[in-house]
Amino acid sequence: MNYYKVKSILKSSFLHIFLMTVAMACLFPLFWMLRSALMTNETVFVDKSFIPQTLHFENFIHAWEQGNFGTYFLNSIIYTTSVVFCIVIIASLAAYAFSRLKFPGKNLFFYMFVLALMIPLPGSFVPLVVLMNKLGLANTKLGYILCMVNVGLSMSILLLKTFFDKMSPDLEDAARIDGCGKMRIWWHIALPLARPAIAVIVIFNSLNVWNEYILAQLLLNDKDLMPLQRGIMVFQGAHSVDYPVLMAGLTISVIPIIIVYLAMQKHIIKGLSSGAVVG
Repeated sequence: MNYYKVKSILKSSFLHIFLMTVAMACLFPLFWMLRSALMTNETVFVDKSFIPQTLHFENFIHAWEQGNFGTYFLNSIIYTTSVVFCIVIIASLAAYAFSRLKFPGKNLFFYMFVLALMIPLPGSFVPLVVLMNKLGLANTKLGYILCMVNVGLSMSILLLKTFFDKMSPDLEDAARIDGCGKMRIWWHIALPLARPAIAVIVIFNSLNVWNEYILAQLLLNDKDLMPLQRGIMVFQGAHSVDYPVLMAGLTISVIPIIIVYLAMQKHIIKGLSSGAVVG
C-alpha cells in the first residue's frame, strides 16, 4: 500500500476519533440530564445503567404543572420570537444602509455600533433598567423585548454588513434595471442571499434571549411575565432535592433551542463551507 495513502488514512482516522470524542463529551451532559429526568429521586444516584429500567415520564408532567412551566415557557417563546424577528429586520435594514447607501455620518454611526460591542453586557443592564423605569416600561413585556433587541443589535449589524459588503453590485444593477427600488432590492435580493448570516444571527440571539436571566431578574417582577430561565431558578429553589423533576424541567427548557439549531443547521453549514461568498 502506498505510504501517502496510509498516512492519509491514519490522519483521517485520528481526526474522526478526536471529533467523535469531542462530540460525545458535549452530548453526554444532555444525555445525563434526560436520563436523570426519567428516574426517581431514590435511583438517580444509585442506578448506574445508561438506560433506566423503569422510565418515569410523569416527572415532566410534575415539572410542567408544579413549576408553572406553561406560563414561563409561553413567555420565553414570545420574547425569543419577537426579539429575533425585530433584530433580523432592524439589523438587516441598518446593515444594508451602512453597506450600500451614502449619507452624512454613516461611518460615525457604524463605529458607534462597533464600540457598543466593547461594553460588557452586565454593564449595559443598569442604564437599560433606569431608562425603562423612566419610560414606564419596566415590568412589561414590551420593555423587556426592547432591551433584548438593544443587546443583540450591534453584533447582528456588524455581521450582516460584512456579508452585504461582499454582495456583487451587478445584482443590484440588474434589479434596478427591472424597476426595483432600494426597499425591494433589500427584500428580494439582499435578504435571500444573506440567509447563512441570518441563520447565525437567529441562533445566537435565540440562545441569548432564551438563556437570559440577569436582565429578567432586574426588569420583571411579575411572575406572569418572567421567562423560562427565571422560572427555573424559582422552581429549583422549591425542588432542589427532587433532582429528576428538576432535570425534567431543564430538559423542557432546552428542546426549543435544539429545534431552532436543527432547523438552521443547513444554512450555517452552507455559509461556513462557502465562506459566505455572495454573487
